[in-house]
Amino acid sequence: MSTPLPTTPPESSTSFDIGATDDSLERMVALFRELGDVYRVYSPARRNWVWVINDPDDIKRVLVSNHRNYTKGLGLDRVKILLGNGIMTSEGEFWRRQRYMMQPSFHRRVIAEFGTLINDANERMLARWQQVANDGGTLDVSEEMSELTLDIVLHSIFGRDMAGLADEHGESPFVVVTREPARDLRFAFKFRSLGKLVTALVQRRRDNAEEHFDYLAMLMAARDEDSGAAMSERELLDEVMTLVVAGHETTASALNWAWYLLSENPSVETQLNAEVDAAVALDPGASGLSLASLEALPYSRQVCDEALRMYPPGWLLSRRSVQSDQLAGYTLPAGTDVLISPYVLHRHPRYWIEPDAFRPERFDAAHEAERPRFAYMPFAAGPRHCIGESFALFEMQMHLCKAARRFRLVPTNRQPLRIEAQVNLRTLDPLLMRPEIRS
Repeated sequence: MSTPLPTTPPESSTSFDIGATDDSLERMVALFRELGDVYRVYSPARRNWVWVINDPDDIKRVLVSNHRNYTKGLGLDRVKILLGNGIMTSEGEFWRRQRYMMQPSFHRRVIAEFGTLINDANERMLARWQQVANDGGTLDVSEEMSELTLDIVLHSIFGRDMAGLADEHGESPFVVVTREPARDLRFAFKFRSLGKLVTALVQRRRDNAEEHFDYLAMLMAARDEDSGAAMSERELLDEVMTLVVAGHETTASALNWAWYLLSENPSVETQLNAEVDAAVALDPGASGLSLASLEALPYSRQVCDEALRMYPPGWLLSRRSVQSDQLAGYTLPAGTDVLISPYVLHRHPRYWIEPDAFRPERFDAAHEAERPRFAYMPFAAGPRHCIGESFALFEMQMHLCKAARRFRLVPTNRQPLRIEAQVNLRTLDPLLMRPEIRS
């Protein structure tokens, strides 16, 4: 007589609130090794079982093929305090309306127009690096990446009005984003208070009726497909504040990890430099890098992809089932929180050869067939995938290419960086490096 299959997935022997403990990622990695692709953890705070899934087919079902059966899950209330009801937190028809209105602003053609802005922000940063290199100094690369990406996201949202805001307040009023590392209620209060400045800026633009090319102008001009209505003042504010946070922190973290990985893998750094140098030799008069020119540099893009595989900033995704569903042969009850960790998924030994090795070439065309489509998803997947994915990759690739052409970053120590898995996957310690000018 055959043994009947269990009706529920394996259970963790210990209870904890995933995402709310400092060791959540470490414990999830250990549970994956012990229990496999699907398991349950009892959450004391929620007084319920939370399911964790690590199989691409199950992930596809939750995020894509049956996505209407799932809403946002754990941690949503905390994020809403910070971002309001923007597209990261909203649900249902309202989310679909906002996403439809915003999507054209992230079309490839529009993103390409931001090339000069991204280039100029990098030039300002690299000029500072030049002086530090001349003086034999050290860079806090974590801080540099945070300031660079904030510079880019603020200018992409507010355009030429950003200079006025800085003059009016003596510095950018949004420096709280980089100066306050904790993402707690104190930070949320300070950040949301900036909404008054955004609302005042919107009103000035409406009064002056000047043309602007930036995301604020695009959001103000967006119209509902059915009613033709614009976003309300509150809707507009929530989307702007969402873009500031989401457009800054994830890209900063990804670039920080990319520099760390390059410093630990000299052969990869050498190949990246060779590609960038060859491109400069072919077009020595080029003043900047366009989206089209970067698309002709495949290895630098593969470096970005591999950094995002190894250290995806969005390391934990949450969903909650509306009705019951079938996952991995088990019946998932309605109202159950389901967690997906791209960090664990991206190191799954069934889908990745040498998963802990930094190998950008795994993203070239010859290796694409080695893994299922949903074994890699640093920007999530399905209808709710990150709207800023193409912008972030453009930003990352341009920075690495421009910086690698001029500098080599050498770590001041060789100790492995510790991981901080909170809202985003960041380095717990600052990445200190010495810039050396390349000949």
